[in-house]
Amino acid sequence: MSRIPKLLAFVFAFALFTVPALAQETEERVVDEVVAQVNDGVITLSKIRREIKMIVDSRIEQGRSRDEAQREVEEKQGELIANLINEELLVQRAKELGMEREIEAAVNARFLELMRSNNLTTLDSLYTEMRNSGVDPDMIREEWRKQVTREQVIRQEVQLREYWRPTSRELQDYFNKNKEKFTKPETVTLSEIFLSFAGRTEASVREKAADLVAQLRNGADFVKMVAENSDRQGSAQNNGRVDTFVVTDLDPKIANAIKDLKAGQYSEPIDMDQVGVTILRIDERTAASSESHFDENAIRLAIMNERYPEAIKKFMSSLREDSYIKINDSYRPLVAPILYEEERRGRSGN
Repeated sequence: MSRIPKLLAFVFAFALFTVPALAQETEERVVDEVVAQVNDGVITLSKIRREIKMIVDSRIEQGRSRDEAQREVEEKQGELIANLINEELLVQRAKELGMEREIEAAVNARFLELMRSNNLTTLDSLYTEMRNSGVDPDMIREEWRKQVTREQVIRQEVQLREYWRPTSRELQDYFNKNKEKFTKPETVTLSEIFLSFAGRTEASVREKAADLVAQLRNGADFVKMVAENSDRQGSAQNNGRVDTFVVTDLDPKIANAIKDLKAGQYSEPIDMDQVGVTILRIDERTAASSESHFDENAIRLAIMNERYPEAIKKFMSSLREDSYIKINDSYRPLVAPILYEEERRGRSGN
């Protein structure tokens, strides 16, 4: 039995945009076709078909029937091509900014983390396990590269600019008008022992986790238990420490597991998305405060988040306006109204 959990649903959680589908083409049509030209790049019919297949497969992975999945992706024709054009613009912008090496390093880091979390020693062994699970590593790499590209470009071109845009006066004015947003939240500092399902039955891992919790609650040395049992890379070196978190930002599953625990206490074993079980120790818990305080980073983030939706629309619109985009006449009626929706709104508002 393969040790790698099914990854398709995980990969498609990272989709660049909400991805619908194009009207189905007849299988007899074997000659490829340029659906859209984007500066020096092209969107081909074969690429669109691959995207449709991946979307349908991912929805089947989520429990839908093939007919239902196919019907869902056919409900919003044209958006797939529009999204692929936007994606191509972001890829081209990343090249202009010289981000290719940084992007590839980030993608490689994801594969290495997946390899380590499954107790594998080489990337070749990871790729073998992925294929045995019915997952194509090249497909995963392509999807991750698209996601990282979008993240990196938007972070540099939109988020960082909006973060640093407010002046000192604007920051103070925003704080004065929104003091209730800047009270001190409840925080918790966590350490963990992580047990991977890789190479073991889930029942045996859960049984071991329950035994470890019992030992810890009876006074066993946590640091020693981390060194002897945790499968998380680097746990022995940092004594299992994870980080300090705002409680309201935690995954609800984790927040519920630790909600009644005090510093020094241990959670029950928590299943972590089919990859293993974690045992959490509460290192420190700080109560929330109703007193407002000026936190420049928090204020900048709040302003950035408010401005982000409009800023990203303007950024993508500017990329399109500065580019040569030619859509095949057969597809233009499906794509153009979606692709240029923001531009049309801008003109109608003038």
